[in-house]
Amino acid sequence: MPRYVALLRAINVGGHTVKMDRLRALFEEMGFEDVATYIASGNVIFNADTSDVRALEGRIERRLQETLGYDVATFVRTHAELAAIARYTPFRGEDPGAEGNALYIAFLRGSPPAEVQARLLALQTPTDLFHCHDREVYWFLRTKLSESSLFSGAVLEKTLGAPMTMRNITTVRKLTEKTRS
Repeated sequence: MPRYVALLRAINVGGHTVKMDRLRALFEEMGFEDVATYIASGNVIFNADTSDVRALEGRIERRLQETLGYDVATFVRTHAELAAIARYTPFRGEDPGAEGNALYIAFLRGSPPAEVQARLLALQTPTDLFHCHDREVYWFLRTKLSESSLFSGAVLEKTLGAPMTMRNITTVRKLTEKTRS
């Protein structure tokens, strides 16, 4: 059975709080197996008997909306996809692990069209660099996120014109390890 991670948008922000044991139970109720969560930011690892990622996203979103009472945008990736995302190095010569640097990855449903990518690249500053690759946007910061002129993912989401959720590279690497079968 394939192993997946569901990256949930805004599961524990904006006045909404969902305990991880409740979230695991909801996924088990949907028939998913070997369900686990990683940190309380909406990362659910599970096995499913389908390879249709779009169907999984829709199924999870409908169930969470019915149960929690609000929309939870869901982005599903396989272990192989996560591993490729974690290995990808769009900013050659930059070290996301260096003091004061950070690398965030925005997960989308599809690749942003060329005109959207151009708008995103126009947001770049000396401290904020962007790169689009497949269904992800890589955001390299030469400063802390709180010191970025863009600061929040809301600006990115508005520029992209589509829902997204962000994780830092450390979380993506940990999820890659945890999804390994």
